Amino acid sequence: MPRPAPKKVIMREQPPKERIKNFNEVPYGYSPEEAIEEAKRCLGCKKRPCVEGCPVEIDIPGFIKAIAEGDFRKAIKIMKGNNALPAICGRVCPQEEQCEKCCIVGKIKNSEPVAIGRLERFIADWEAEQGKLEIPPRPTPTGKKVAVVGAGPAGLTVAGDLAKLGHEVVIFEALHKPGGVLMYGIPEFRLPKKIVEREVNYIRKLGAKLVTSFVVGRTETVEELLGEFDAVFVGTGAGLPWFMNIPGENYNGIYSANEYLTRSNLMRAYLFPKYDTPIIKGKRVAVIGGGNVTIDSARTALRLGAEHSMVIYRRSKKEMPARNEEIAHAEDEGVEFHLLNLPVRYYADENGWVKEMECIKMRLGEPDASGRRRPIPIEGSNFKIPVDAVVVAIGQSPNPLIPQSIKGLEVGRHGNIIVDPATGKSSYIRVWAGGDIATGAATVILAMGAGRVAARSIDEYLRTGKW
Repeated sequence: MPRPAPKKVIMREQPPKERIKNFNEVPYGYSPEEAIEEAKRCLGCKKRPCVEGCPVEIDIPGFIKAIAEGDFRKAIKIMKGNNALPAICGRVCPQEEQCEKCCIVGKIKNSEPVAIGRLERFIADWEAEQGKLEIPPRPTPTGKKVAVVGAGPAGLTVAGDLAKLGHEVVIFEALHKPGGVLMYGIPEFRLPKKIVEREVNYIRKLGAKLVTSFVVGRTETVEELLGEFDAVFVGTGAGLPWFMNIPGENYNGIYSANEYLTRSNLMRAYLFPKYDTPIIKGKRVAVIGGGNVTIDSARTALRLGAEHSMVIYRRSKKEMPARNEEIAHAEDEGVEFHLLNLPVRYYADENGWVKEMECIKMRLGEPDASGRRRPIPIEGSNFKIPVDAVVVAIGQSPNPLIPQSIKGLEVGRHGNIIVDPATGKSSYIRVWAGGDIATGAATVILAMGAGRVAARSIDEYLRTGKW
């Protein structure tokens, strides 16, 4: 077998100077010819290490082989056997840390792994362009009913899997749009809303019903749902933002990333006044943190007219948990990285609006529990940065509403629902949970993987009655 080309086929994208003026998606995606060329780099390994690296167990060599042969219809059918949200996963999943990390092609000297994520995106977009969505035939109804709380990646995955098994599924979503973090957290330029809507509609066509603006824990409790449904899956995510609790953090102009991105994404505030949601603008915007949410916020600030969009991170670039691709996009667009700095105080003008941020310089010590080198303050190194908006993106905890409303439910110290990782079962009979509500803030694909695990367990319970 000839050695595969050492480099991935380049994915074309908007030039940086153009894209910072709009919210259109940055990468253009592969053409059919580019996809076939990239797919031919796959070795079709018998041991299939890439599949082991995929939380939802996609038949990666199978769908890539079909693309290489030009049989795109077969490729999407293989893909959707295990993944009902391929257009989303192909855009936002950290393939470099999962399937692509395991790719044998990438272990060849001076060679890059097969672009599995880009091919996943291509085949999903190709299907949409054909205007012919294949829906598997619905099985005979089982007569069992499942309530899914939260229309995020975990809930959508559970709903799709259980609907395909013949169970009646109703998804209850607190917001007015389904999608969860896919809709309110990830910016339009990285994951267009029409893509999320398309994938959600596929889940509905599988047979799942959707009820929006329904706050479980307020509109109805989980116990009340259990009176109507045979099982309940909780996938309400991590919606409680963290703050640093430093002096001045309550001044005007300081926001959580949750609020900042929700205004811009879900509520289309960037189209104000067409959409009557005032947008948060600033000329000097500082975003605190080092993850993907930080990068999303900093890149959003540029598109809203910031002259200086700054990432303030207490470690070095090497320790940043954000995807390398997203960091590179931010750098290309002009985001300024202030590394090894930690905010310690804010100052405001006479009207209470933030005007300065005081930071202290840091150095790196020995690795901590996360495996990253621990940041240590350098005494006497304090300095100030002028700012007129600050976005705090240092993490979030699970949404506390449901865990607090179920008596006897076992929860962790951060408010997460304790589950059996092999089944997704909680300590409360007939209640399963998965995604960020169980693990704390993590990735879309890990939430989907947890959803698949829970769906299998729920199906087994519904068919056998054994808890």
